[in-house]
Amino acid sequence: MMQLQKFKQLFCLSLLGLFTSWIVSCSTSNVNNYPKSTATAPATIEFWTMQLQPQFTNYFQGLIQTFESQNPSIKVKWVDVPWSAMENKILTAVSAKTPPDVVNLNPDFASQLAGKNAWLDLDTKVTSQIRSTYLPNIWQASSLNGKSFGIPWYLTTRLTIYNTDLLKRAGIAKPPATYAELGQAAQQIKEKTGKYAFFATFVPQDSGEVLESLVQMGVTLVDAEGKARFNTPQGKAAFQYWVDLYTKGLLPKESLTQGHRHAIDLYQAGETAFLASGPEFLKTIANNAPTVAQASAIAPQITGDTGKKNVAVMNIVIPRDSKYPDQAVRFALFVTNDQNQLAFAKAANVLPSTVKALSDHYFKDIPGNATTTEKGRVISATQLQQAEVLTPKLKDSKLLQKLIYENLQAAMLGQKTVDKAVEDAAQLWDNR
Repeated sequence: MMQLQKFKQLFCLSLLGLFTSWIVSCSTSNVNNYPKSTATAPATIEFWTMQLQPQFTNYFQGLIQTFESQNPSIKVKWVDVPWSAMENKILTAVSAKTPPDVVNLNPDFASQLAGKNAWLDLDTKVTSQIRSTYLPNIWQASSLNGKSFGIPWYLTTRLTIYNTDLLKRAGIAKPPATYAELGQAAQQIKEKTGKYAFFATFVPQDSGEVLESLVQMGVTLVDAEGKARFNTPQGKAAFQYWVDLYTKGLLPKESLTQGHRHAIDLYQAGETAFLASGPEFLKTIANNAPTVAQASAIAPQITGDTGKKNVAVMNIVIPRDSKYPDQAVRFALFVTNDQNQLAFAKAANVLPSTVKALSDHYFKDIPGNATTTEKGRVISATQLQQAEVLTPKLKDSKLLQKLIYENLQAAMLGQKTVDKAVEDAAQLWDNR
């Protein structure tokens, strides 16, 4: 199983063409509510994205050209940064007070710098009327301590991709909807086929999907003051769930050493029955493993008793030290307006974060001869209505994941009891 890191794979997909016919509409639906730039001399703003070249080069060249034609006093310099280099690069630029003007990040990492006052307070720049055009729960994902630090861009929400052949061999009629059902299916699949039901990673620096599963199982990770609140019966039960799967041999041993990419490799090799992913990965599976793709179907995201569904968000932030904050905000709102979000969502097979774009028939209607990808798109969009960012926005969020994963690993290996593992993780977090 895998989660938020699927964004990394999104940028590496081989899309069939560059969607040049979708070059951005001249509509400025959100931006029209924002004051026109009053700069008397051309202002050049620098726009950083994460690994969007070359798949979307034509798209962004068209987007920038349209924006500049509507805003002749603003020029945009686009810089595409490799995913692995972005965190260090933006940290260095912000520390040196030489940041770009508009940056594509995700709320998890952006919130760490928001806690250090690195980003522009957008509540002073974006009106409530404009904010209301975005999905409310998604806008909140880019806020910290009551202040908005980011503008939502594109989204993905997990689906369950499953191998119908393996389920038939195991005598399972339908894919599991909850983690409890997943545990039962894992036992049955292993007994009947010798295969694993799924792969989940407990590598601290990798996917946060297991951390999110605790929330879906009813665990509160931290309270309003940021103190640990997972040393509870619910927390211990969630730890026990993962420990039991591992000690019963229902999770691959490499769950402790391999990252989320291994989940894709195993599924494509026909070694696992389920893959938690977005519909954008169906094309990857079709290209790499056509036989497995032919046997693949999709179902809603697996969740816990809470019924909570995950959404992964990409946003746009404006560094506080931008030389042209007004122009930067204007461009960020243009990139994320209704028309441009819809165009990019279609091009990249992701979901938009504005209410109007998401209401488009493209995300509602399933053709009679719909492909698996088309069905996945509609299921994903439907899930989005109840989806939320499950992990709390904390400047030390990666440390929280690290402490929980390391202690989970210790319990899985029999080095600690579950009670001790939960207690240690909570104490280490509170005493950090």
